[in-house]
Amino acid sequence: MASTRRQGKKQLVKWPSWLSDALKIFKPPERLTVSEWADKHRVLDAKTSAEPGQWRTIRTPYLKGVMDAFTDPDIEEIVFVKPTQVGGTEGLNNIVGFIIAQDPSPVLIVYPTLELAEYTSKNRIQPMISLCPELKKRYQDRESKILELQFDGMYVVLAGANSPASLSSRPIRYLLFDEVDKYPSNAGKEADPRSLARERTKTFAHNKKIFQTSTPILKTGPIWKEWEAADSQLRYYVPCPHCGHEQTFRFKQIKWPKTAKTPEAARATAYYECEQCRGIITDGHKPGMLKAGRWQAEKNAGTRKVAFHINALYSPWIRFGDVAYEFLKSKDFPELLMNFVNSWLAEPWENTEVKMNSNNVLERQSEYEEGVVPDGALLITAGVDVQKDHFYYTIRAWGSSMTSWNIAHGVADTWGDIEYIMNLPYQDSHGRVFQVNLCAVDSGDRTDEVYDFCAVNQEWAVPVKGSSNPLLARYKITTIDKTDSKAHGMRLYLVDGGQYKDMIAGRLKRPNGPGAWMVFKGCDLDYAEQICAEEKVIEKKGGREIEVWKPKSSHAVNHYLDTEVYAALAADLLHVRYLQPPPPEQPKPEPKPAPGGDSFIKQNGSWLNQKGGWIR
Repeated sequence: MASTRRQGKKQLVKWPSWLSDALKIFKPPERLTVSEWADKHRVLDAKTSAEPGQWRTIRTPYLKGVMDAFTDPDIEEIVFVKPTQVGGTEGLNNIVGFIIAQDPSPVLIVYPTLELAEYTSKNRIQPMISLCPELKKRYQDRESKILELQFDGMYVVLAGANSPASLSSRPIRYLLFDEVDKYPSNAGKEADPRSLARERTKTFAHNKKIFQTSTPILKTGPIWKEWEAADSQLRYYVPCPHCGHEQTFRFKQIKWPKTAKTPEAARATAYYECEQCRGIITDGHKPGMLKAGRWQAEKNAGTRKVAFHINALYSPWIRFGDVAYEFLKSKDFPELLMNFVNSWLAEPWENTEVKMNSNNVLERQSEYEEGVVPDGALLITAGVDVQKDHFYYTIRAWGSSMTSWNIAHGVADTWGDIEYIMNLPYQDSHGRVFQVNLCAVDSGDRTDEVYDFCAVNQEWAVPVKGSSNPLLARYKITTIDKTDSKAHGMRLYLVDGGQYKDMIAGRLKRPNGPGAWMVFKGCDLDYAEQICAEEKVIEKKGGREIEVWKPKSSHAVNHYLDTEVYAALAADLLHVRYLQPPPPEQPKPEPKPAPGGDSFIKQNGSWLNQKGGWIR
């Protein structure tokens, strides 16, 4: 026994070694979150990891919120919508390791197939155990099988969604689903494999945890439905290194020069543009932005079921140029584009009925250069799409039979720029001068500014707004009733964008000529891509199927398409459908000579030459 110290000093006791070992068994584990546990104990295997060695959450900071949600007592279900190459699989493995070390309870991990479950056990889970002393000392090697790993006080079962036998007969507290969009719709003759697996958690009704992760495939697929059904939807916001504005990484903000015509050239020159200050953000800025980022709820209706969404732009292993390269390589091939939308943007792909392709737009190039009004044009309209700090505009000439040509488009910074552009003279090949007859300006954003601008310029500008519901006609007229606005009493035109997009898609199919929808010679690819940023899809609404125009992805840029919708509305307001071609020019008649002239004498001089005339 240990000696003691008297005289008010603390008594020191030396316990027998057998008692110390026994007390360690009852010692509670240190209180750690999943990310803290991984930073302290997890070691990555060189065989399967791009960066083997000690796990560091700071390398992929966005995973911290996803993993630590697992230790939040208020959260029962976690949904993680992800692309490839962001570390999502290792995040799931960290959760498994945390359970084994910190809160031993039965675990079921479901993979798409039994074969993939076996592969993961051999090449990911078991190497993780052998490299981590905290897990290895709890592992019961002799009692374990490939698909059933035994630990002190618990087991980890790895199952395949295609095998009903692997999903049954075990009580489970922690249920983890990996790549759920690749699951079969049913497990053999049994029901949906996720439903079968959920049945195993009934024993732990009050303290179970369910984690689902996948790259989405279709909008009707499991992971996207789980995302839409979540109580809270979170996205990862990062600050701009120039202005500090917090924003999510979105594909449409990746830019590359117009001179970069090939995927390789775009990869070498692409950068990210801040949506607020339009500053250039490089790959070198990304680590600091990720470190300073945070998850923010865009939908917050509770905490029982939370969902996280992230895309490949956040990956520390992917450059902005890699995303540009993959898009340009894929955009003209539906199968490749679907993979880009799914695996890079983590967005669902939708089956489409009508799809416009940028090549269709470029095939409609006319023989007229930019800024030249084509022969046969009778009037000009314009459309303006209003953004937070800039404007997109288009100018389109119209002739008979709804024949039209885009003669200019671009981006303007101020209202003054828009006013200047809309009052420029445009000439045809004969020198005839045209100006914009009517310009439709979107009032959905910066509404008061739009109203004031149109009131001041009402001889050629009208405010418009997209209708939230389909209309019987292409547009509907209402009145601005803001008493404190300069535009009070002016007409506001509600536009059914879907009907005009139908018109554009249909006329794009016509060869150049009467009735075609054309663009100027040398039209840029960015404009063509934006015109084709949406597709017509079939949706169920109110028990019936309807056709609606939707962006091909949530990151698709469609501003020029909107401007063309507004320009077409302006043409309708000017009754362009009733325009008739000018009559062919008639040859000018010979002028009649004035009486008394030489020609008059020659034509009428017979009386002068008559024999016996008085002159002679």
